[in-house]
Amino acid sequence: MTVTTPATALSGTDTVLSPATGAVAGEVHWTDPSDVEAIAAGLRSAQREWERRGAKGRAKAMARYAVWLGEHRDEIERLLIAETGKSSTDAAQEVPLLIMILSYVIKVMDKAMAPETRPAALPMMAIKKISVHYRPRPVVGVIAPWNYPVANALMDAIGALAAGCAVLLKPSEQTPLTAELLREGWQASGGPDVFAVVQGAREVAEAVIDSSDYVQFTGSSGTGRKVAERAARRLVPYSLELGGKDPMIVCEDADIDLAAHAAVWGAMFNAGQTCVSVERVYVLDAVYDKFVAAVVRDVEALQMGTGEGKHFGALISDQQLAITERHVKEAVAAGARALTGGERAPGTGSFYPPTVLVGVDHSMACMTEETFGPTLPIMKVASVDEAIRLANDSPYGLSASVFSRDISRAKDIAVQLDCGAVNINDVISNLMCTTAPMGGWKTSGIGARFGGVDGIRKFCRQEAIVAPRTNVGAGGNYYHNSLKALARMNGLMTRMALARPRRTAK
Repeated sequence: MTVTTPATALSGTDTVLSPATGAVAGEVHWTDPSDVEAIAAGLRSAQREWERRGAKGRAKAMARYAVWLGEHRDEIERLLIAETGKSSTDAAQEVPLLIMILSYVIKVMDKAMAPETRPAALPMMAIKKISVHYRPRPVVGVIAPWNYPVANALMDAIGALAAGCAVLLKPSEQTPLTAELLREGWQASGGPDVFAVVQGAREVAEAVIDSSDYVQFTGSSGTGRKVAERAARRLVPYSLELGGKDPMIVCEDADIDLAAHAAVWGAMFNAGQTCVSVERVYVLDAVYDKFVAAVVRDVEALQMGTGEGKHFGALISDQQLAITERHVKEAVAAGARALTGGERAPGTGSFYPPTVLVGVDHSMACMTEETFGPTLPIMKVASVDEAIRLANDSPYGLSASVFSRDISRAKDIAVQLDCGAVNINDVISNLMCTTAPMGGWKTSGIGARFGGVDGIRKFCRQEAIVAPRTNVGAGGNYYHNSLKALARMNGLMTRMALARPRRTAK
């Protein structure tokens, strides 16, 4: 595949090659960074009519797009596999997820965008009608990663479009092709010119930030900091969904087969290239051996390769594979053991076999740095308290999972974990819960995607309108009143405001 780095200047047209086979997947025309401002200006102009359609009008256009996605799912997945080297199992999840999100957003967007009334804080303010209106930010810049180039390209764009914004999408320079197909589908389904795609690396991403009214970035923590710094120059709001090192805790009363199945799927799905993948496991010593044996059994049954009949595919590039290799080699050199895999797969493509590591600890990068590869480090712990302490001993805080037959106990553990979401007796499932916010703590991000109507409103500005119910009382504290009248007004305000604190203090 065309391999570029965020610092590489791109121009002209390049051939995109599959990281699994080296076959040509397609061609991409790189956007000149100087053109991005004009593209954003065109979106900003078209956005005004899109906003005027109202939520119901926008819902019709988005429903047609959902139908197009369903009808062209096979075409999208073929291109997705060609440019990423995914297995069919990996690729099959992305379009259905988008259709699910669209279906939900279509249902709630009218409610999300409707003005809200707010009560008066004190009885004396009941003479006012308070309403909050949600006004879309004209252009939302979406900078998407390469690991899910279909889902991550649109899962945030859907909320922005529902809010009445225009969307300026910059896909990863490593996976540019599917974004073009998604844009073509928007146009083919009758969508207006409020969705544009620009292609490139760092310079184009910077131009997107400089030309947008809101920035949604998904990617590494290091790059996220740079996005935040650049957006801050213009006081442009942003939301960052960044890296993770998600822990799993397996209690002594867990369903071991279920936990093992979940750990293997959560670690190996998409070759481990998932922000909320299982990257480290802490198992109570009473069930450690049984859990490890079940994990090895499941891993040995996996089939690695691109396309049909395989469980997971290639890593996106040799650079990504090198990180996985380093983490495994360093761990083994420090005393860990690889029970499966452990070395790069021979032959063509950036494949790395599923690798189970034991004898690991927090002195090893495989337990502290984001791997983003098909590895599963497992650590024995003496107590749940130790598991919680180790799970929280990380600069990351995206999500986690807890396995126990006692759901109440699992919830007690969950609320002690420093992360944005915890799955109980499951992994990754919070991604499907669009009514819940998905956001990271610490270096895993700022803000959240999804969260019900908040996933739409995040792309809006709030405008409060305070209107009179009656003219009685208006101007009570204006300068034209006598000093005696102002003193009476201030005294009344103080007494009324103190009424509740006095009652509460008794």
